[in-house]
Amino acid sequence: MDESWLVVGLGNPGKEYARNRHNVGFLVADLLAGRIGAKFGRHRRAVAEVAEGRLGYGGPKVILAKPLTYMNLSGGPAAALAQFYKVPIGQVVAVHDELDIGYGLVKAKLGGGEGGHNGLRSMSKSLGGKEYARVRFGVGRPPGRQDPADYVLSDFSAAERKELEFLVDRAADVVEAIVTQGVEAAQNAYNGA
Repeated sequence: MDESWLVVGLGNPGKEYARNRHNVGFLVADLLAGRIGAKFGRHRRAVAEVAEGRLGYGGPKVILAKPLTYMNLSGGPAAALAQFYKVPIGQVVAVHDELDIGYGLVKAKLGGGEGGHNGLRSMSKSLGGKEYARVRFGVGRPPGRQDPADYVLSDFSAAERKELEFLVDRAADVVEAIVTQGVEAAQNAYNGA
């Protein structure tokens, strides 16, 4: 199985953003790197940290990426890596926070709109299409009148942190299901739960 997959964890670089809702893609990428026994290093052709390995023994090759350009410009590094590794758009997976899904839910999706998510908008523009898979990590809507931008750039609440490790683990499982079985199988296994 020589087909490579590019898994792009969306987030913002820097310690001040590390535990933000917007950085859940980085948390999932870090967990997946641990699962495949890979370490992140700076890529020579893209403004991103990259880790490479195989899912399981003899499984598909996976390139994990954390763009270092800030969320709104994530597409540039994603497209550069897709080109460098010759990964078609249908084998790109974006892992991101999702306001339209309640906290505690993780869903797989293929293509579609960006829902106002600037990281996805940047990826669609740079990749030249929307036909890539997404792992949507529900963060829910901001309370009261809080600005959604402020909400996603704030840390998970104490109550949310109790479940965070489990949910990041679940999101990593969804990524693995997409890569090994396809988006539809991942949807059937995880979207209803």
